[in-house]
Amino acid sequence: MPLSYSVPTPLEYFAALVQGGQEEGIALLEAAACIAHVEYPDVDVQQFLDDMDRLQARLQRRMPAGAAPLRRLNALNRFFYGELGFGGNLNDYYAPDNSYLHMVLRTRRGIPISLALLWLELAQGAGLKAQGVSFPGHFLVKVLMPAGQVVLDPMTGHVLSREALSERLEPFRLRQGAAQEEVPLGLYLQAAPARDVLARMLRNLKEIHGARQDWRRQLAVQDRLVTLLPDAWGEWRDRGLAHAALGDARLAVQDLERYLAHAADAGDAQAIALRVKALRGS
Repeated sequence: MPLSYSVPTPLEYFAALVQGGQEEGIALLEAAACIAHVEYPDVDVQQFLDDMDRLQARLQRRMPAGAAPLRRLNALNRFFYGELGFGGNLNDYYAPDNSYLHMVLRTRRGIPISLALLWLELAQGAGLKAQGVSFPGHFLVKVLMPAGQVVLDPMTGHVLSREALSERLEPFRLRQGAAQEEVPLGLYLQAAPARDVLARMLRNLKEIHGARQDWRRQLAVQDRLVTLLPDAWGEWRDRGLAHAALGDARLAVQDLERYLAHAADAGDAQAIALRVKALRGS
């Protein structure tokens, strides 16, 4: 009798990478590349990973044997921003393709978080201790050096001084109020866990699709956010609202009732309860 098997759906593939394991067990680059299935369901993630491996091999051939960390960092930046020509897509910053890693690799244009993920993968191959930083408003990267850490802007590779970081943080602190002024800068420079990086990427897309009222793509993003963050009840609410916008009252009610069951004290609970009542009557 021939063996039979089913090919996982794109969402099942993503779920297999992010569910049920420890944070350090998440294959960040692969899971981030899977986000492209929202727009490109047939994208070959393994081909993308193979292409990144080849870039790592090219970089390693350029890396002087026994080079100090600073020399490795400079070689990486020359390769990434100079030879390969990566940079920010300033002409179309809010294009969804800026969040799809295979497209960023193809066009050499992206946003801070997508450029950072490609840069970090090459940094690992270059023997650097590099990490992503979920800085307010602009994702950053940092490299641990013998004498301390260096923080860089992944759009350009430029090193950011303490003064420059404080200046970038000031608008966020003003919006958040006086309490944020007492938070030391170093707390904003902690290494970002893989799950937080993926959530930030997905929420970037959520904002883009929501602004365009593109509910089909919004729903695909919400499916992944609920999978990634099953206890983030606001994501269940937002998925329910996407179902409602697409005319699926049954699934909308399921998600919205789950939200109400876990967030009964939320400020919008009454409004959501009224929405559920209306959906049940529709």
